[in-house]
Amino acid sequence: MSTIFPKLAIAGASLATFGVLWGGMNASSPNEQNSSSLFVSEAHAAEKATIIPAPRVNAAEKGKRSVAIFAGGCFWGVEGVFEHTKGVISAVSGYHGGTKRSANYKLVSAGLTNHAEVVRVVYDPSVVSYGQLMQVFFSVVADPTMLNAQGPDRGKHYRSALIPTNKAQAKAARAYLTQLGKGRYWKKPIVTKVEAYKAFHPAETYHQDFMQKNPRQGYIVRWDKPKIANLKRHFPKQYRTKPVS
Repeated sequence: MSTIFPKLAIAGASLATFGVLWGGMNASSPNEQNSSSLFVSEAHAAEKATIIPAPRVNAAEKGKRSVAIFAGGCFWGVEGVFEHTKGVISAVSGYHGGTKRSANYKLVSAGLTNHAEVVRVVYDPSVVSYGQLMQVFFSVVADPTMLNAQGPDRGKHYRSALIPTNKAQAKAARAYLTQLGKGRYWKKPIVTKVEAYKAFHPAETYHQDFMQKNPRQGYIVRWDKPKIANLKRHFPKQYRTKPVS
C-alpha cells in the first residue's frame, strides 16, 4: 500500500524523522501505486501460503454474530480475503491503536500515529469460528515473522496483530500464537502480538471494498489477488466466490 506524507508542520515532525520515515516506506498515492518495490524479492516469499494446523484452543462463541479485528499490513488485502470467507457478514477497513482525531490515512501512513491498518470482521460463529479465521489469516494473509511490515510495505502501521474483542477470543489468540511458535512453521520467530482492543475507526470511503472496486489496480494484482487464490486453493470449504460488501 502507498504512503502519502502530510506537510512537515503536522505534529511538529522534524526533518530527521521525516527522513527516517521516507527511507522505510513507499511513497505514492493509492491510485498511483504500482507493483514495483525495493523489497519485491522478500515480499514475494511472504505472499506464499503457509498452511498451518487449526488452533487447539478455540473461542467458545454463541449466537449468530461476533466481531474480531485483524491487523495484517495493508488493509486492502486483509479485507479482500475475509470478504471471500464463508460465514463473514462484513469486513471493514479501518484504524486501531490511536485516537479518533488522528485516524486518517495521511497521518497513519506517514507513521505519525499509533494506529495500525486493520479490518473489523463481523462473522457468524455458527458458520465460521474465530479459530478458523485465525488459521486463514496466518495461512494466506499475514506473515507473522515480519516486524512492522507486510509484503512491500514498511512502517509500524503495517504491523501484524490479533485484536480480540472478548475474553474468549483473547484466550484463543494467545494460545494460538504459542502453538504456532512451538510448531516452527516459519524459519523466523513470530513477532505478531495480541493487542488490547481500544477503538476501531473506519477508514475513508475509497478504501472500503477496494479490491472489489479496483480489481486491475497494480498493487491489488501483484500482492492481494494471490491471497484470494491461496484461500480458494487451500481452504475450499471456507471460500466463497461472491464476496460480501
